[in-house]
Amino acid sequence: MATSSALAGLTFLIIGDSHLATPDFLLNPLHDALTRQGALVHSLGVCGASAGDWLKATPSPCGGAERRGSAEATVLDSASTQPIGQLLDSDKPDVTVIVMGDTMASYDKPSFPKAWIWQQTNSLVKAIAAHHSPCVWVGPSWGSEGGKYGKTYERVRTMSDFLGKSVAPCRYIDSLQFSGKGQWATIDGQHLTLTGYRDWSAAIVKALLQTPLPRPPGK
Repeated sequence: MATSSALAGLTFLIIGDSHLATPDFLLNPLHDALTRQGALVHSLGVCGASAGDWLKATPSPCGGAERRGSAEATVLDSASTQPIGQLLDSDKPDVTVIVMGDTMASYDKPSFPKAWIWQQTNSLVKAIAAHHSPCVWVGPSWGSEGGKYGKTYERVRTMSDFLGKSVAPCRYIDSLQFSGKGQWATIDGQHLTLTGYRDWSAAIVKALLQTPLPRPPGK
């Protein structure tokens, strides 16, 4: 364990959409990568969840997964989001990480739902800020064009740019900077292969190491 890491001793709450809702997607690789840095991590992913769904318990139509600390991930067949206020009160994380963007980008719609996305992101960010919890928002990766969800490079760039301007006071991590278009293979255009998720996890941790994060007294 890299106890000399800038992340050592920090507690992380990670929430997100389908990328975190399956252990072999981003959930395990990111959780493990942060744990190797000496962080204590609670990860919770809910398939199909938009940002506003985390303001109240919202059932998922397609399941989810959760992992705490060194325990194995648990697959949640009847998953629902948990209200962010309750999660922050119970976990008291040093840093909250939101991994979200693809679900809200509406790749299958002709127009980008800018007003709706702003309402979604703003409501979640305000709820986190009300708890005085430092946060980092991780935007979507390139993925591949086409596939089940109709993802396009133009739309994911629009989504990432919009998030970068909309999630303050959370710091924004632009995942499009981590790879070239189509460099990370996918299984359906949106969700990566395990190799891609491992590469994405490593890039996220590297970005977190370069991000000024709080260090509470005694840590």
